[in-house]
Amino acid sequence: MRYQNASKVDVEYILGILGTIYPISKELKKAFVKKTKSLNVHKNTVLLKSGEHCQYMYFIKSGAIMGETTHKKKKIVTYISVENEFVSSITGLHGVVPSQEAIIAVEDSKLLAMHNTDLQELFLQYFDMNYLFRVMVEKYYRDAQERSHIIRVGNAMERYRYFVDTKPGYIERLPLQLIASMLDMKLATLLKVQKQYELSLKSDKETELWCKKIEACILQQEAYRKPNITLVSMAALLSISPQKLSVIINNTYQLSFVEYINKHRINSIVIQMSNPGMWKNYTIEALAKNAGFVSRSAFYNAFKRWVGNSPAQYVKSIGY
Repeated sequence: MRYQNASKVDVEYILGILGTIYPISKELKKAFVKKTKSLNVHKNTVLLKSGEHCQYMYFIKSGAIMGETTHKKKKIVTYISVENEFVSSITGLHGVVPSQEAIIAVEDSKLLAMHNTDLQELFLQYFDMNYLFRVMVEKYYRDAQERSHIIRVGNAMERYRYFVDTKPGYIERLPLQLIASMLDMKLATLLKVQKQYELSLKSDKETELWCKKIEACILQQEAYRKPNITLVSMAALLSISPQKLSVIINNTYQLSFVEYINKHRINSIVIQMSNPGMWKNYTIEALAKNAGFVSRSAFYNAFKRWVGNSPAQYVKSIGY
């Protein structure tokens, strides 16, 4: 592999990222320009073999890099990193001991690198370098711990959700067999879980659309004002099955259909109560009837549940 002096533009790119963590002195910036190397590697290039001493810390300008170890003759992906991330051997950091994992290019990659000797020199000379590296290492190992925890205790779907949430875009970009290895599952399991996840997203989007239709029916058409509104009649208005409507309301709002309707009825009454002009023409019972309640007891029970006190107490509390 051929290491070359990195361009000033590339080094300034790294410094721009590091500068968001901690202010970098002019002296350290000059040292970075002097000591940073660049390296272009093709897909499947092995930067480090298991058992070798890792001599470099890498920054991925473009491309993707993975760590890979072997256990009982089985190759296991330990991490996959893409652009704007720093990578090195986890087990053999700074080349102190032989690395237990290999470092391999997943894609054609442009890397910026710094040799361990140069890193140690910067640690000795610059406080800001020590602080920056400490923050980077803390994040690196925190991510590694979180990743190992979810792989140990999470089921296949939990592991998959963790991966797509923390690594957006990776699943569409990287080889699935490598992702399956990193998540400690077979490729067939990953494909099955991926399909289930995509179906759940489709279901979520469908539910969101139905919720908008339900809210429009309730708020714009004021369906809640109909005294005889039922799950079946509202389902007919929406052209949806009563069972599906019930499931959506139960799961989305954690309410039964009757509770959902009564909540909207009470909300409309409370809004009207805040208008002093309403009291010239309506009694509380008239407002309740106009909102769709057919019995005094149902209204009073619903009001106390959603407002916290009786209608008379509420009126008194707002100064009327």
